[in-house]
Amino acid sequence: MTGWDLAVVGGGPAGLTAARVAAAAGVRTVVLEKAAHPRYKTCGGGLIGTSLTALAGQVEPPADDLIDRVTFTRDGGRRFSRRHRAGPLLTMVRREAFDERLRVAAVGAGAQVRQRCPVRAVEQDHRGVRLRLADGEIVTAAAVIGADGSAGVSARHVGVRYRQVDLGLELELPVAGAVRDRWRGQVLLDWGPIPGSYAWVFPKDDRLTVGVIAARGGAERTRAYLRDFVAGLGLDQIRPAYDSGHLTRCRADDSPLRRDRVLVAGDAAGLLEPWSREGISYALRSGALAGAAVAAGDPAAYERGVQAELTPSMQAGFRLLAAFSRRPGVFHALLATPPGWRFFTRFCQGNASFEQTLARPPVRAALALLR
Repeated sequence: MTGWDLAVVGGGPAGLTAARVAAAAGVRTVVLEKAAHPRYKTCGGGLIGTSLTALAGQVEPPADDLIDRVTFTRDGGRRFSRRHRAGPLLTMVRREAFDERLRVAAVGAGAQVRQRCPVRAVEQDHRGVRLRLADGEIVTAAAVIGADGSAGVSARHVGVRYRQVDLGLELELPVAGAVRDRWRGQVLLDWGPIPGSYAWVFPKDDRLTVGVIAARGGAERTRAYLRDFVAGLGLDQIRPAYDSGHLTRCRADDSPLRRDRVLVAGDAAGLLEPWSREGISYALRSGALAGAAVAAGDPAAYERGVQAELTPSMQAGFRLLAAFSRRPGVFHALLATPPGWRFFTRFCQGNASFEQTLARPPVRAALALLR
C-alpha cells in the first residue's frame, strides 16, 4: 500500500504537535483537518506551566493576557482574591490563534496540512491504514494518529472507554472600556452548586470566556448555573459572540491507546486532568509522545510513555475531584490558606507533577479534611 508514512486525523494541539514531531524526524506526514484554520474552538484557553514547557523552543504562544490574580467564590459568595507576585500563573490564548501557530510550526517542520478534509472511516490491515474522506477520497498511510476529539472516528476505531464524562458550556463575550480593564490580568473561579462543578471567567483582551462544567446528566441544571453565574457578574446584557457546549471525556485506566497501527492522542484518547478538566497540556504532551513513537517505529512506546508521564497525574486528579465533590465549601476555605494557595500556584505553574503535589504533607492533610 503506497501513501504517507503517517496520517494525522485532526488539526488541534495534539494532532499538530504529533505532526511537527514526526515530520521533524523525517516522517512523511499529512494532517487531515475537517475545518479550516483559523477556526473557533470551544476552550477556556488557559495555558498552565506544563503547556508552556511543552511548547518551549518550538512554538511561541500568542498570548492575549497574562494572569497573576485569581478571585475565588463559592456559588457566587464567600469571595476572596489572591495575587501571585512571582510571575504569571496562566497565559491566556484564543484557540483560533493558538492552533494556527501550531499549524505553522507543523508545516515548518515538513508536514503537509490539508484542511476541509473530514475523515469518515478508518480501516486497517497488515498493509497499512486507509482513511475514507467525506468526498470519497482514500488516503493511505503506514500509521495513523487520531486527534479528532473524543467523538471522532479515531476514538471509535480504537475503542476508547471513558470513566468520566462532563458537560461544558461556554460564552465568548466581547468587552471594551471599563469592563475590559476590570478583568485584565485576573480570572474568577466559582465552585458551583452541582457536585464537582465550577465556573470561570478568563480574559482575552477584548473578549471574556465565561463558562461552567459539571457532570453529564443534568444539562438543565448546568445551563441554569451558567445563567445565574453570568447574571451575578452583571455580564448578562452582553450579547455573546459564541455560545457553545461540548462534552469532555476522561479515559478509563484500562482504556486502549492504540489499535495496531492507529494511535489516539489528546481528547481522542480521553487524556485530560479530571478535576480542572484541563486538556491542552495533555494534548501537547501526548501528541509529542505519539509523533516520537511513530518516528521511532515503536508504537508501543507511546503506550509506555502515557502510562509513565500522564496516567499518574490523571489518577491523582480523580482523587482530588472526588474530595472536591464531597466538600466544596471546605475546599474553598482551604484555598484561602497559605498551603492551599501554594498548591494552586504549583498546579498552574507546573512546578511539580500533580501526583507529587498531592503527596506533599500539607496537601495530604488538606485532602483528609475533604473526606
